[in-house]
Amino acid sequence: MCNFGSLLVCLLLLCLPVFASGRRSSNRTTPWLTLHGNEPLVIARGGFSGIFPESSSYAYGFVNVLGLSDAINWCDVQLTKDGTGICFRDLRLENSSNINFLPAFENKSNTYPVNGVSMQGWFSVDFTFSDLEKVSLRQGIYSRSERFDDSYKILTVQDVVRQIGPLGIWLNIQHDAFFSQHNLSMKSFVLSVFRTAIVDFISSPEVNFLRSILARKPTTTKLVFQFLSQDEVEPSTNQTYGSLLRNLTFIKTFASGILIPKTYIWPVDENLYLQPHTSVVLDAHREGLEVFASGFANDNLFAYNFSYDPVAESLSFIDNGNFSVDGVLSDFPVTPSLAIACFAHVGKNVSVQAKPLVISSNGSSGDYTGCTDLAYQQAITDGVDVLDCPVQMSQDAMPICLGSINLIESSTVAQSMFSNLTTSIPELGGGSGIFTFSLTWTQIQSLTPAISNPFADYGLFRNPKFKNAGKFMTLPEFLALANNASSVSGVLIRIENAAYLAENQGLSVTDAVLDALRNVSQNDQTMKKVMIQSTNSSVLVKFKEESNYELVYKLDQDKRDADNSTIEDIKKFATSVVLTKASVFPYSKSYLTGMTGFVPKLQAFRLSVYVELFRNEFCSQVWDFLADATVEINNFVVGAGIDGVVTDFPRTAVRYKRNRCLGLSSNKTLEFMKPVRPNGGLMSVMNPSKLPPAQAPSPVLTEGDVVELPLPTVLEKGPTSDTGNETTPPALSPRNGQPKALVCNFFSYLAVPIASTLALF
Repeated sequence: MCNFGSLLVCLLLLCLPVFASGRRSSNRTTPWLTLHGNEPLVIARGGFSGIFPESSSYAYGFVNVLGLSDAINWCDVQLTKDGTGICFRDLRLENSSNINFLPAFENKSNTYPVNGVSMQGWFSVDFTFSDLEKVSLRQGIYSRSERFDDSYKILTVQDVVRQIGPLGIWLNIQHDAFFSQHNLSMKSFVLSVFRTAIVDFISSPEVNFLRSILARKPTTTKLVFQFLSQDEVEPSTNQTYGSLLRNLTFIKTFASGILIPKTYIWPVDENLYLQPHTSVVLDAHREGLEVFASGFANDNLFAYNFSYDPVAESLSFIDNGNFSVDGVLSDFPVTPSLAIACFAHVGKNVSVQAKPLVISSNGSSGDYTGCTDLAYQQAITDGVDVLDCPVQMSQDAMPICLGSINLIESSTVAQSMFSNLTTSIPELGGGSGIFTFSLTWTQIQSLTPAISNPFADYGLFRNPKFKNAGKFMTLPEFLALANNASSVSGVLIRIENAAYLAENQGLSVTDAVLDALRNVSQNDQTMKKVMIQSTNSSVLVKFKEESNYELVYKLDQDKRDADNSTIEDIKKFATSVVLTKASVFPYSKSYLTGMTGFVPKLQAFRLSVYVELFRNEFCSQVWDFLADATVEINNFVVGAGIDGVVTDFPRTAVRYKRNRCLGLSSNKTLEFMKPVRPNGGLMSVMNPSKLPPAQAPSPVLTEGDVVELPLPTVLEKGPTSDTGNETTPPALSPRNGQPKALVCNFFSYLAVPIASTLALF
């Protein structure tokens, strides 16, 4: 197993992209508000522990491979029975290893008091290092992937020093008092390390330990006092950490810095919203103490104010205009490195460095209920390029902006007086619903919006304080809002279910959209660029006959390729295509399996390619993108060359376009801005026994998938009541209300005079 781990590190060095910060010049003048004016440090907790088992050879090796050349590798030091120092995150070995599953260690757990609290488990003090060579490391946070478990052995501190090469090392001594009770001297061990290795930082939450090594440490080694929870008691002084925080002058007598939980700096309330920042960083800097913040993990809950964007969180600690911490301790060190190297001190007026069009998905639906006035206003504030409106029809033929024809998905209608309108219509999706065409616009206006929570199963909820805020908008109201927003370059109108509405509800959504757009022009307003999107070619054919808007064909299923003849057919009615993310980067069990050639093929036919759906929540991304939405966007833009992103969180994509790591000449491009190599992702360095199951490739798009019969004639509906009483559902038609036709029919309905070519205006 040890040989396999070494081989994996070598393979990773050869196969994966290198991420290099290309930064640090501590002597130059910078805008950094750190104690000494240097860029903040990035401290990798147990290496890249967000992906690999903490303190494993691979976790440390990955930091090296990513080229975070001036990162500091963190090691939690535990002592074995024979005094060997190991890097292991917890006193209890079962928390991050398989020791409790091995027959050799059965019935060898113990119970010990630790800082006055009884703890039961398998402790390093009960085993020699030779004993522990049988033990393999596992991911200590169970919500993370287990596919790298049991592939790496426990490392000694000396092993880590040898492996990390030029990178710095930070030793954290968490339980000196506990080891002393077992006749083991952490002081003696640390002093022995000083004789053979350069240690950049030593931290401990115990005052007496830091005092004991102060006089004998090398001048290049910094001592850092670690603060635990404010109400916990520090064993040396018998004071709480909260009280010690008020006596920084005392801390300065034995330490050059403090390590504090991030909530010491930016507190959050009981609902996980930010409170005003404290003065702790400024107070510590005034005393001459550096400040390091801990608790950063991309796959953990953090303040809702950051919209699940970990780069935004890092920036709030290093670039807020008032202070900057001197370093951050992260399980995903690439994220603070991105924040420091690419996004810090980049204002909104900085010129755009990347091309992708940023298209909203129901406005900023990651922050507010989609398609409400608040979601649209937020998207405009975020700097979105194209504002979108998915058009649905009310019973009284009002075109409204709603992400779904099913009101249950965007409102509390199921708990309203209209709950008796629940019905099931297979053509409009699985399950039951209450549909927009069953209520008048006035009735829909009376509904309470409900924010979408696509990852509620992961315990991730969107902006709960405002989950029912905002009001729904009609298409004319949306067009007026977009037209008055100077930063918005265009609108995208999504049209689905047109055939069903025409045949079964007597409603023409296409005519309603055309009328609304004509009214804008008739009112002497200059309409911005208009994009019409649909998964139905028949809808786009109709718009091509009657307008010169940009037409966008959306593929609602994963496809890996398309026949040339099929792409030629698409070009007859569209100038742009929307693909799913998996149509570009296919994956299995959240790990990349490669990259298709679909994007460049479509672009070779002069079709713009947009991709959806980008979200900030870490579980929406494959692990190869390191639980960071910015890393994901960069891979699609730089790696796949897409022309636009469709996103619930426009702010993240807009910020990406302005980062200073883009737009550099090829020989100066920072390595971490290079995308994952399609065949060199995390699966390429995974133990074969842990590989996820092979997935069948996505199908190829064919002409039969694309060609449709023309839209049906709108049928007259009989009189209906708008009192909210349940009505009998109409007769059902095929999927989407629009059957696919034979290829030979395609040209018959396209053979009509086309008044003008497509134009953008």
